[in-house]
Amino acid sequence: MIKKESLHLIERLSNASGVSGFEDDVVAIAKEFSDSFAQVTEDHIRNVYMKVGEQKADKPTIVFDAHSDEVGFIVQAIKPNGTLRFLPLGGWVPNTVPAHRVRIKTAQGKEIPGIIASKPPHFMTDAERKEVQTIDDMVIDVGCTSAQEVVDKLNIAIGDPVIPDVTFEYLEATDVMLGKAFDCRIGCACLLETLSELSKKESAFNLIGTMTAQEEVGERGATVAMNNVKPDLAIVFEGCPADDTFSEEYMIQSGLKRGPMLRNFDVSMITNPRFQRFAKEVADKYDLPMQSSVRKGGGTNGAIINLTNKGVPAIVIGVPVRYAHTHYGYVAYEDYQTAQQLAVAIVNELTADMIDSF
Repeated sequence: MIKKESLHLIERLSNASGVSGFEDDVVAIAKEFSDSFAQVTEDHIRNVYMKVGEQKADKPTIVFDAHSDEVGFIVQAIKPNGTLRFLPLGGWVPNTVPAHRVRIKTAQGKEIPGIIASKPPHFMTDAERKEVQTIDDMVIDVGCTSAQEVVDKLNIAIGDPVIPDVTFEYLEATDVMLGKAFDCRIGCACLLETLSELSKKESAFNLIGTMTAQEEVGERGATVAMNNVKPDLAIVFEGCPADDTFSEEYMIQSGLKRGPMLRNFDVSMITNPRFQRFAKEVADKYDLPMQSSVRKGGGTNGAIINLTNKGVPAIVIGVPVRYAHTHYGYVAYEDYQTAQQLAVAIVNELTADMIDSF
C-alpha cells in the first residue's frame, strides 16, 4: 500500500470505538479490509479470523495476531444529579483520567459526548488537594441535571461502553501520528497490511491472521482464538509503551524512530530464544532497525499463544507508542513501516525445518 492509504487505514482504526468487549466497529474495518484477499470469519467473542491462501493439513500454520480492543471505561451507575459513575476497562493510572472528553456509546449506536470530572479545586480542602484521586472520586458529566434526563433524553444505561474522545492526526513535519488506541490499533494495521502483502504469492505455510478481543482485560480473546487456530508459530503485533521521554539513554529500549521492538522478556512470557535470535538475524540481514527489550512489567497475547498446545514459539513485534494507556499517543510512521517489513521478511526466510528447530 502507498503511504496515503496506510495512513487512512490507521486513522480509521484509531478513531474507531472499540473498548474491551465492544470491538464491533474495529471488527467491521478488519473484515472490510481483508475480504478481498482472505477467507474471513468471526466468533462470538468478536475475534476475527483471516485465512490467507489455501490451507493444507501438511503445512505448518503461522498465526499473526493483534488485539482489537483499547483501554476505556464502562458506565457503572447513574447518580441522581445526572452524572455517571464508571469503572476502567484495562489499566489506567488515575491521575491521567480526569479533565478529558469521552464518548458514551448507547445500545442504539449513538455516541454521547461527556467530560470526566472531579471535584473542582475551589471546593477542596487543603488536605483534599494533597490526596491522590481515584476513579471512585470521579464522574462523567454529560450535561444533564437528573438521572431521568440521562435515561430519557440520552438513552444512556448501566453497562454502556465509554471511549476516549480523540481524533487522529498525521503530523507531516515530523512524520509522526497522534491519536488514541495505538495500543493496539497500530498493531492491527500492521497485521492487516502484512497479511495483504503476504497474500500476493503462494506460501509454504498456512497463514492466518487473528484480530483478537479483550486483551486489555486479560487476553481473553486470544485464549479462545488459539484453541480454534492451533498454530505452530506466532508473530504478535503490539503497540508497545515507548520509554524515550522518561528514561536514561542507556535504558531506552522502545524509543520513537528507532525501529520496532522485539521483546525478550516481560512478566507474562520469556520469548522463545531461538525464534527471537532468528528474528534479529533477519532484521540484520535486511538492514532493518529494531530494538531489543527486557521489561519488568507488561504482558501480551504472546503469553497465551506461547502456552497453546505443545508450546507455540511466539515473538512480539512492538511499534513504540508514547503514552500508551492514556487518551493520547504518538507513533512514528517509520517504526510502523519497518514492523511490517520485518514480519514479511521473517516469513520469507522461514522454512518448516526452522520452525521445528525452534
